[in-house]
Amino acid sequence: GLGKRGVRANGRDVRELPLMRAAYELWPDLHERIGAPTGYERAGNLHLMERDRDLAGASAQAWMQEQQGISTTLLSAAAVREMEPALSSRIRGALYCPDDGVADHTATTRALAQAAQRHGAVMREHTRVTQLERAGDRIVAVITAQEERIEVRRTVLLLANTFVPDLLQAQFGVMLPVWTMWPQIVLTEPVEPMPVHYLIGHASRLLAMKSTPDSRVMISGGWRGRLNPDTGRGEPQPDQVQGNVAEAVAVYPSLEGISVAEAKTDRRESMTVDGIPIIDRVPGLSNAVFATGWSGHGWAIAPAVNRLLADWVYSDRDVSELYPFRYSRFTAS
Repeated sequence: GLGKRGVRANGRDVRELPLMRAAYELWPDLHERIGAPTGYERAGNLHLMERDRDLAGASAQAWMQEQQGISTTLLSAAAVREMEPALSSRIRGALYCPDDGVADHTATTRALAQAAQRHGAVMREHTRVTQLERAGDRIVAVITAQEERIEVRRTVLLLANTFVPDLLQAQFGVMLPVWTMWPQIVLTEPVEPMPVHYLIGHASRLLAMKSTPDSRVMISGGWRGRLNPDTGRGEPQPDQVQGNVAEAVAVYPSLEGISVAEAKTDRRESMTVDGIPIIDRVPGLSNAVFATGWSGHGWAIAPAVNRLLADWVYSDRDVSELYPFRYSRFTAS
């Protein structure tokens, strides 16, 4: 993948902040626990504001984040510009979270897989599940496309993100309010001098930015690729790339005329109607738990969610920290 991904609390839904607070404690020494580098570093995050409506609620958001254990400071326009002198004059304030940072998505994922294998996990890659064999209210076996039958002794965790909604609907008739999108990441050519020194988010623009070690700017924030039905992969769209870069230039005018080195939309993501994940037992089953709908920001909270899922599986009791993410929030009964 292109560079490191954000590990941020700033600007999150309040329901995710307890998980992010727990993740703050796990990320710094995660590399020691799994025996390989994660690339984690704290760089600080600025959530920029330029509209009256965003500034009106800024102090309330800062207070709320502080109440959830997220160190947050509301900065004036002058204070923001002291930290990021290249910002546009239209920026009128920001929320600053010094504990936000980045980590290497690919390196961390592979390191976690290797650590699991050292603890006895058996991996099967590129293996599609075609059936979950059921007896009463339990899943007793997983059947793969290679017709392998894997016996389930305790609990099935369905965590394959964008594949979970279709699997649950096909196997059990469970509908999830989730759809698939292809997030866009744009990487510029090297920039000198580098204008971006912090992780950047924005209250009203579809924009997220960070610098890379080789003096490029990574630009993202909600722009999308499109599925190519022939290849089954996401492809960048020129208007989406241009739009994303234009938002970056509006905030950092010195980037005017910057060239794009690469745009990628190869990692599909699951989105929910309310923008936070669904983590719950599969309705009607006692030993199947699923998680999907990460909505573009599950990466940072993953270590905390992993720990809570392990507690859930091995304690055989629901974990209260995951209650806000239950499937029942979408249903009347």
